[in-house]
Amino acid sequence: MSAVESVGPQALPALQEQVEQIIAEAKRQGASACEVAVSLEQGLSTSVRQREVETVEFNRDQGFGITLYVGQRKGSASTSASGPEAIRETVAAALAIAKHTSEDEASGLADAALMAKDLQDFDLFHEWDITPEQAIEMALSCEAAAFDTDSRI
Repeated sequence: MSAVESVGPQALPALQEQVEQIIAEAKRQGASACEVAVSLEQGLSTSVRQREVETVEFNRDQGFGITLYVGQRKGSASTSASGPEAIRETVAAALAIAKHTSEDEASGLADAALMAKDLQDFDLFHEWDITPEQAIEMALSCEAAAFDTDSRI
């Protein structure tokens, strides 16, 4: 699993490929079933206090979590690392956990017939091209509006 370069809907094929690699590794290591969640996020955060800039932070994070089953035994692990070694190690960690848990007859994935097949596009990605300077100005403006609203702020 290598780092995905872009954020947004255009990243979905690369993320899907990563999920397939993780599932293949889980099967190779002996999992009888698994579920995988991948995440990719990028953001800019600014904070101001008393008309002064406190923080400006940029983040770009990627990772995955896996829950796998060995029969009715369950183990989970996650990582923010990428690459084949990270996949192997994270799957191995989840398997080690599963092998040390008790069998649970209620544990496992839902029946395939109950899984969602036709996924809706909820239009959740809204790219916002904003500079740190613009974000600071916006935060200062919001704070000023709050101060103007109530003297107790």
